[in-house]
Amino acid sequence: MPKENPPTYSEYLQMNDDIKYEVIDGYIYNMSPSPSVKHQRIGVKISTEFDNYLRKKSCDVISEIDVSLEGVTDTTKMKDWVRPDISIICDKDKMKENYIAGAPDLIVEILSKSTAKADKMIKFNRYQDAGVKEYWIVDPAHEAVDVYLLKDGHFVHDGTYTNEETVRVGIFDNLFIDLNNIFV
Repeated sequence: MPKENPPTYSEYLQMNDDIKYEVIDGYIYNMSPSPSVKHQRIGVKISTEFDNYLRKKSCDVISEIDVSLEGVTDTTKMKDWVRPDISIICDKDKMKENYIAGAPDLIVEILSKSTAKADKMIKFNRYQDAGVKEYWIVDPAHEAVDVYLLKDGHFVHDGTYTNEETVRVGIFDNLFIDLNNIFV
């Protein structure tokens, strides 16, 4: 929903903790209510795969955290933020107390009826423009993952993978995720 004067991130932090939303180009996207059980289970399973791989490495996996793609660190001036389902961050300086300041290296969005359009169009373009190196769009209904890799400033579709396939994670040399373990 559009709003003439959306709150800054600082104002958002002072609001009711039960209200979760994103602000993109002055438009408010309500993230409530919570996603479905299937959505949440898929998110946990993907996060676990990344977390197991990233132990004792320099990158971290973080679920459902606010992200200032532009890297704004003054929350009173932050006017846009997104809340990806899963983010992989390899630059620890981007991690602030309540949010990430700058583009994550990899973002995973898990589709739901209320977020599919934003995930496939609006966020797709924002993530591309911000320099996210890899973007996954997970479709729980069809048990498929579309993988996009950033090449010369544009996302290139690396492939659509189904529940019987294995995905090679583009930002890591030796990480492969068996989707049969995700869509169970």
